[in-house]
Amino acid sequence: MNKFYITTSIPYANGSPHLGHSLEFIQADVLARYAKLQGKELVFSTGMDEHGSKIQQSAEKLNKSPKVYVDGIAEEFKELLNLLEIENTHFIRTTDPDHEKRAKLIWGKLVDSGDIYKGEYEGWYCVGDEAFFSETEVKENGGICPNHKKPYEKIKEENYFFKLSKYSKEIKEQIENEDFKILPETRRNEILSLINEGLEDISVSRPKTSTEWGIDVPGDNKQVMYVWVEALMNYLTVIGYPDTDNWKNYWPADFQIIGKDIIRFHAAIWPAMLLSLGLPLPSVLYVHGFIQIDGQKMGKSLGNGVAPSDLVKNYGCDVIRYYLMRHIPSYSDGDFTLEHLVESYNGELANELGNVVQRSSTMIHNFLKGDVGEIPPSEHDIAAYKEYMQNCRFDKALDEVWAQIKGINQYIDETKPWEIAKTDDTDHLREVLAYISSSVLEVATLVSPFMPNTALAIKEIFEDEKITPPEKALFPRKD
Repeated sequence: MNKFYITTSIPYANGSPHLGHSLEFIQADVLARYAKLQGKELVFSTGMDEHGSKIQQSAEKLNKSPKVYVDGIAEEFKELLNLLEIENTHFIRTTDPDHEKRAKLIWGKLVDSGDIYKGEYEGWYCVGDEAFFSETEVKENGGICPNHKKPYEKIKEENYFFKLSKYSKEIKEQIENEDFKILPETRRNEILSLINEGLEDISVSRPKTSTEWGIDVPGDNKQVMYVWVEALMNYLTVIGYPDTDNWKNYWPADFQIIGKDIIRFHAAIWPAMLLSLGLPLPSVLYVHGFIQIDGQKMGKSLGNGVAPSDLVKNYGCDVIRYYLMRHIPSYSDGDFTLEHLVESYNGELANELGNVVQRSSTMIHNFLKGDVGEIPPSEHDIAAYKEYMQNCRFDKALDEVWAQIKGINQYIDETKPWEIAKTDDTDHLREVLAYISSSVLEVATLVSPFMPNTALAIKEIFEDEKITPPEKALFPRKD
């Protein structure tokens, strides 16, 4: 089946979306649109992680029920997806009845595999992360969670455990032989180091005395599933696993995209759960870095989030998509500043891309009355672009496109169509301008996963029978 299944992580529903969420949504959308260009049938899932004690606490502070609270947050995220023109096919919420039903069925299968048992847990916990941490991690961080700037809590509970340790060797082998490919290599090495230290069995439930806001453990109404464990299940439940046949058409996922702070869940715990279920691991796990403001991770709990809606309102969807994909490094963290955004807009979009479209279409209109004749297929070598896209090097892929844009401008300067137009050599003029048109159209195709509206606007100009320059510049300069 010519399918393409891609997922983002599902953001935790305890605050409004910020630019960091936008980064991951756009990365997934770029890959999804690129797959559609290749004629693949797309399933693209994102959604919301809506259970856990942090949600319960956030709702209580606002005197709301947890469900009313998460309903409001979910709407905000849906609005952001629309604003960024994300073409997700599914939006799953872990409070959806189908997810809750299927999560219980998956739990039953993990029990049937002999991988869940009851035991007592004593250790360190961060409510902000909804995660347990080892003694070593707590000591390394001086007892303070680096993500939330709050002390870890020592808790002692009777919980259900999952036999994570049982799957260490097999996960390691699949990572090393790239049956389960982790990008970039730095993240691959990070998780291999963690596995080499030894994976310990993990708690997969919380007592209702700690939180009531979760999915009941089947057969034990005093426990709820640990929020992270049932949230991971969404990648299967959204495609109908295990009680429909539909999931068989799409699993394993082609790409799963996550932030670097949740790699342990997605590159160790999730693979172990899949192996326990007898399922193959995802083909690729791409781990992106953070957008930083003044060197700090952008996030809800730190209160330094930038509202994506304001940026889109002022600069347009395509500009924000372009900037985040080219100027936030694909394989590491990157700083966001408004000054750099404006500089990039004026320099790269207005002066380079916008200029080449304006120049080319104006010459064809003026010198050939808009009729350039048959436009030949482009013969540029785009192998590097394809490789970068396959490896989630979005910044490098766009560097390749911009090298081509600069090449078109250079070709125009060297061939001087305005000089040829002064001669009687119409055939040569047509040949030169047709080549330019072909190159510009290829640029439109290459940028289409990143800047869909811009690509469409360029194609409408150059695929028209009479090519005319746009009445308004594609990217009017900003002060």
